[in-house]
Amino acid sequence: MHTANEIRSTFLDYFVRHGHTAVPSSPLVPRNDPTLLFTNAGMVQFKNVFTGAEKRDYARAVTAQKCVRAGGKHNDLENVGYTARHHTFFEMLGNFSFGDYFKDRAIELAWNLVTKEYGLPADRLLVTVYSEDDEAFDLWRKIAGLPEGRIIRIPTSDNFWAMGDTGPCGPCSEIFFDHGPEIPGGPPGSPDEDGDRFIEIWNLVFMQFEQLSKDERVALPRPSIDTGMGLERIAAILQGKHDNYDVDLLRALILASAEASNTEPDDPATRVSHRVIADHLRSSSFLIADGVLPSNEGRGYVLRRIMRRGMRHAHKLGADEPLLYKLVPVLVGLMGQAYPELTRAEPLIAETLKLEETRFKQTLDRGLRLLDEETAQLGGAQPLSGAVAFRLYDTFGFPLDLTQDILRGQGRTVDQAGFDEAMARQRAAARQAWAGSGEAATEQLWFELRETVGATDFLGYATETAEGVVSAIVRDGKAVEAAEAGDEIALVANQTPFYGESGGQMGDSGTLLTDDGAEIEIRDTQKKLGDLHVHFGRVSKGRIAVGDVIELRVDGGRRTKLRANHSATHLLHEALRRRLGGHVTQKGSLVAPDRLRFDFSHPRAMTPDELRDVEVEVNARIRRNAPVTTRFMTPDEAIEAGALALFGEKYGDEVRVVSMGGTDDVREFSTELCGGTHVQRTGDIGFLKIIGETAVSSGVRRIEALTGAAAEGFVREEEEALARAAAALRVQPAELPGRVVSLMEERRRLERELTEARKALATGASNGAAAGPIAKEVGGVKLAARLLDGVPAKELKGMADALKKQLGSGVVALVARGEGRASLVVAVTEDLTGRFNAVDLVRLGSRSLGGQGGGGRPDMAQAGGPDGAQAEAALAAIEQALIGETVGAAS
Repeated sequence: MHTANEIRSTFLDYFVRHGHTAVPSSPLVPRNDPTLLFTNAGMVQFKNVFTGAEKRDYARAVTAQKCVRAGGKHNDLENVGYTARHHTFFEMLGNFSFGDYFKDRAIELAWNLVTKEYGLPADRLLVTVYSEDDEAFDLWRKIAGLPEGRIIRIPTSDNFWAMGDTGPCGPCSEIFFDHGPEIPGGPPGSPDEDGDRFIEIWNLVFMQFEQLSKDERVALPRPSIDTGMGLERIAAILQGKHDNYDVDLLRALILASAEASNTEPDDPATRVSHRVIADHLRSSSFLIADGVLPSNEGRGYVLRRIMRRGMRHAHKLGADEPLLYKLVPVLVGLMGQAYPELTRAEPLIAETLKLEETRFKQTLDRGLRLLDEETAQLGGAQPLSGAVAFRLYDTFGFPLDLTQDILRGQGRTVDQAGFDEAMARQRAAARQAWAGSGEAATEQLWFELRETVGATDFLGYATETAEGVVSAIVRDGKAVEAAEAGDEIALVANQTPFYGESGGQMGDSGTLLTDDGAEIEIRDTQKKLGDLHVHFGRVSKGRIAVGDVIELRVDGGRRTKLRANHSATHLLHEALRRRLGGHVTQKGSLVAPDRLRFDFSHPRAMTPDELRDVEVEVNARIRRNAPVTTRFMTPDEAIEAGALALFGEKYGDEVRVVSMGGTDDVREFSTELCGGTHVQRTGDIGFLKIIGETAVSSGVRRIEALTGAAAEGFVREEEEALARAAAALRVQPAELPGRVVSLMEERRRLERELTEARKALATGASNGAAAGPIAKEVGGVKLAARLLDGVPAKELKGMADALKKQLGSGVVALVARGEGRASLVVAVTEDLTGRFNAVDLVRLGSRSLGGQGGGGRPDMAQAGGPDGAQAEAALAAIEQALIGETVGAAS
């Protein structure tokens, strides 16, 4: 049997033998396409190559690209688990030609692969071509020897691909496998083509034209090839299966899910749930490995939807404890060799899944109870109210598709229009959950300059001053030949010691000088397209022109601080991993001259002891004053040597590995792939002080810290504040904590005594008065009404309870005034709630105070208002209501 891993390897090896460069899968978060939420096809990472905006050092490529379709226009989420071929995560095998070979070679390579390498019988294959593509039709007959009856012309856009309304486009040719006459369905283009007999396995796109406008299309000077073959589909055929979920990769996960839940894998009652778990485990794990974490917006929200759908199915299987994270080792064992980022991220994936499922279980039961209550009141196949579906979403975190998935088993739907209306009302007052997708496309200007002037040689690891030649000047978004004093410009030189902002480290500032006396003050340096250093600043004196020889001087004092803070983030990263666990990985950073900020994956707030231990560890490494070393090696060699790589980052053929912190028994304390500037020895950092630890988003924490003189200044200010506080309390600083605790206990005792005194004063209990004197009879019931000045609103309910007990039967109304406002509490004894509702009474009083509404229970309610001067009017309104019995009773 061909395993999926063997099929993938065979595909890659075959095209490498035929002159293609094997290009690793790009991350699931697209870098160069603002229209995409996730990478959903193999050509995404080559989009700029196809348009000509970018050039690579190869003209043929082959990839196994990880893809996710679970949001935007490519959303297969609701079908996953119920069909044979829908997935949120899948692998796309593809070969690409960038102006090299075209239709004849593409068809020949494809046909030989499927018939000779994979051994599919030629008589069970047929192809489609675009109806006007006579060239492709003739090539299939010539190369594959297919009869005309098995080359089907398709006149629709299904067989004509376009990147957009304008841009590269061209006809397609698809290869189909015939499962045999015993399977219902007809060939493509026939009325019953949607059956399962003929399955598309490969699509060859002949990128032949450029669409200039709706009505104008021209031939491309260098036509290209883009193909895509779904690994799961071809694996099903080669393994003799008709269902993608029966292939070895997914079947292993289904069996693991069945074992972990102690259920049968193929029972009709559990089959869909196991398939959902297998698919959603893959998409969730790969998204986390590429840097996406669950959140309430954007990609993180889509990830959370996927995770929660899988977790709901785990709950449906009867799993009392989190289940999905237990399957991560199985997934890593199956796919970790092909995708090493999965292995590196395994601790983070497991921790994230476990935390999210634990949290979701806390709300799932309550949400399901609400859903059961609501559906019990519906008749037949009556749809669920959109308002209820929105409440499940808003209160319990049920995405709409999760509610729809639950109701699907009941043969019921959701009132989509009602849900959309409720969502629109919420979004009118809040930012939309999804405000766009993808990363901003790199400006066309920088692509053009990069092609014209080439990469910038960075000299800043060894020096802070250097000579160079001006390669380009940009002013007002356009390339110019020269700039004068007062002009704001962006300048590119052939080489520079200025570090361009990347990896969290801010770009260098400094000065550029010419022999003619021109001077440019550089405020910032940015790195474009990975290796084009762009200096942003102002011409303060003279004239600067393309071709001028310049002296580039980095601000050395600022660079020194940046180096110290950057090196400190490396030590901090490793100290966090050792103290908190291997799931910790960097999620972002800011390396500024005056401070550092480090974001990392961790499910909960750090304790004071954990923060102290991390700070102590970092400072111990600083005091070792160990050398900071750098080496250049391939990414694979670096990771094999133990270097930490950031998930989702793009690395070249050679990477810079930075090690520091002194040697341990096995390796340096910290070893990471990093292109930033660093200190020469850890002692140059001086001292690190953590000044804060906060949440950034679900599962991501942030540490803020200072180093060197800034850290010393912070500690000095803290010590001075401590000394002032100790002096004010006339104790030594070491005695201050005990003194503060004593004062707090004394304050709490006095507050309790004051509360009791106020309660006694309000109820008359201080002089032993009976219930009679504390109330008057109004409309046949006893009313205890009090106007209280300076009493905190939080004490009113306790006073009202005490008065209720004294009354035995009656109504209590208390108003507390303070700072112009008023708070109102109304209490009704149990025997009278049939006549009077405390909520209605408190709302009457609130209107007198200028308030709006109020709430609580029929026997106790609270409200307030901004007009404390009307406190007596509020009590009078309640009294009048009792006289007239105009207030509705509890229902």
